[in-house]
Amino acid sequence: MKTFVGIDLGSTTTKAVMMDEDEKVLGRGITNSRSNYETACKVATEEAKIDARFTLFRREFGAAGTLTDQVEEFLGALERSFRLEQFLEQLGDLEETCIKLVRGERFEKTGDAIKAALREVFRRLRDEATAMFAPGADRKSDFFRDIAGSRYLALAEEVGREAGVSYDALLNVYDKSIIAVENRPPSGSLNAKFKAALGRVAKEGDGTAAVLGEKAENALGIELEETYLVGTGYGRVTLPFSKEHIRSEILCHGLGAHMMYPKTRTVLDIGGQDTKGIQVNAEGIVENFQMNDRCAAGTGRYLGYIADEMNMGLHELGPMALKSKKPARINSTCTVFAGAELRDRLALGEAREDILAGLHRAIVLRSMSILSRSGGVADEFTFTGGVAKNEAAVRELKKLIAENYGEVKINIGAESIYTGALGASEFARRAAHGRIEGVEE
Repeated sequence: MKTFVGIDLGSTTTKAVMMDEDEKVLGRGITNSRSNYETACKVATEEAKIDARFTLFRREFGAAGTLTDQVEEFLGALERSFRLEQFLEQLGDLEETCIKLVRGERFEKTGDAIKAALREVFRRLRDEATAMFAPGADRKSDFFRDIAGSRYLALAEEVGREAGVSYDALLNVYDKSIIAVENRPPSGSLNAKFKAALGRVAKEGDGTAAVLGEKAENALGIELEETYLVGTGYGRVTLPFSKEHIRSEILCHGLGAHMMYPKTRTVLDIGGQDTKGIQVNAEGIVENFQMNDRCAAGTGRYLGYIADEMNMGLHELGPMALKSKKPARINSTCTVFAGAELRDRLALGEAREDILAGLHRAIVLRSMSILSRSGGVADEFTFTGGVAKNEAAVRELKKLIAENYGEVKINIGAESIYTGALGASEFARRAAHGRIEGVEE
């Protein structure tokens, strides 16, 4: 099967979309960018391939007329089992990397004890792994570093105390190893992992699981050929692609928004590093656009800075801001000055939720200025980027659009963060067919 891949390398996350010849999305993948775009590109693309496999599984089961509840239960078990296979492979890589670091004169006296402690830590991690991927398990993240890291730290302290080994030594070895492992995505065959996962699910399930497993193996036989790839996003200049495989963020977000919502005429994208106001025509071709200046205010980076200042998770900002009954009036949208103002207001006893509500409004006001310079807001309006998942930002945006432009249909989708990658995948599909469309910035 021919596939067309679009990769959007953002400053915070990297996204990939895989499309088939019929312009249907097969799979989506996302990972932390971590300032290593080559690795992020590989991981996001692999995640899109994994998602594409599940799409093909569903097509196979749909054609067979299998009962929906049984299919969903089987696919859920298969995904958990597959993720367990991935986790165990990376865990083995991490263990091997940690142990290799314990060498030289520095570890002449303590090396054997540290290695033994490391092996015990990883043995316990492997013993816990199945429970981490059991039905209903609460994982705060799907990224390997987050899942393995929190448990490693807890177990290293416990094992180190029992074995009389320095916790700092175990921590330092981990800190040096995890970066190398993150920059070395799982190397094993995806199909081999899927087959191992299918074997586990069939063994643990009933006769229905065995039948579904056979059908899933049929779908695994479909080869996913990467026919053409296009990269875009903040880090696109770092991609090892030739010029014809690169498209601007503006073009990709405009086309992607049009593909998601064909009646889109105005697009606002708030990413980690920049904010873009884009005007497109009925074919999704960009007619005008504006971007923020070099200042980070009004971007996802601004919210990240505020989260750090308040010692909160980025995902916690929106829900807390929604609790506000009297939003603060924020005087500065400069990232540095906003931090100082934030600290002053907290010291004066202002409620955190009121301050956050004011900060969200300040961010959206800045975005409205960019939209105005790009040509205003036309019906329909599409909001994309990671900040589109922030309910407080969405609330303020809807208010300000209604106040300034009246009744406008606003599109905000669950997959909005993939808009740029979607547009890039369509450019890849068109390029492969010799139909590159659009305008240059």
